[in-house]
Amino acid sequence: MAELRSFFSHHEDLTQVILYAGIITSLWFAEAMVSSEGALSKWKHSTVNALFIFTALPIQLALTTFVILISKWTIAHHWGLINFIPYYKNPWVYYTSLFVLLDLCEYIYHVTMHKVEALWKFHLVHHSDLNVDVSTTTREHPFETGIRTCFLMLWVFICGPAIGVLILRQTFQSFSNIIAHTKFRLPEKVNRIVGLVFITPNLHHVHHHYQLPYTDCNYGDVLSIWDRLFGTFGKLSQEETVFGIDTHMNEELNGTFVGAVKMPFQKFERPTQHLN
Repeated sequence: MAELRSFFSHHEDLTQVILYAGIITSLWFAEAMVSSEGALSKWKHSTVNALFIFTALPIQLALTTFVILISKWTIAHHWGLINFIPYYKNPWVYYTSLFVLLDLCEYIYHVTMHKVEALWKFHLVHHSDLNVDVSTTTREHPFETGIRTCFLMLWVFICGPAIGVLILRQTFQSFSNIIAHTKFRLPEKVNRIVGLVFITPNLHHVHHHYQLPYTDCNYGDVLSIWDRLFGTFGKLSQEETVFGIDTHMNEELNGTFVGAVKMPFQKFERPTQHLN
């Protein structure tokens, strides 16, 4: 047991991948057991999304080296916003402050991906899934993987977190993203309470609705407080929610890995805000 603990403590990246895969697999089987879509249909849909893992992992692992180097530089030079926060040397203040700061940064990143047309072309691949489930978590265009990790480098440079903070943050972030995309929703009474602070599946499903203004709501990564503070919070019932993105509702196009990867390079016109 001691050897096992030692192995995982020295292989944090591998530990996170194993944890990530274990949670997704467990939820996938749970979804399959209660789903009415049929095992073959769910398997085909999930296989397309799972292929994005093979493009994301090499890019992310390669660029993570630079994230670590930037983090070490900020620590060595006492650089970053964390150094201006009172009592930041207290571990509770340090970890909590950086977690909140990085979550705000991820909110800004997400809004930017929606509002900058050149970036939205890549992010829409994630939104083009017509059947959001736990496998949608992995549906990220390889170019967006690179863009997202480059933004992370910027956030690390601005905030100045240690490696330990990044590992803790990544663990919470991965778990939150997986849960947010699952088909399972919280009872409305529970969602009203939990959703005051955290992004829930109920809230994130609104973000995956196929039309504006709902596509531009509930950008939060782990915390929902930013949407409430900045006026991007939205509600939509499960019955009214239709997954996908209105410019790419062709299942033949977005239902294949190659078709999804080609999406950003094809011409399309993004509609203005719809009122349902």
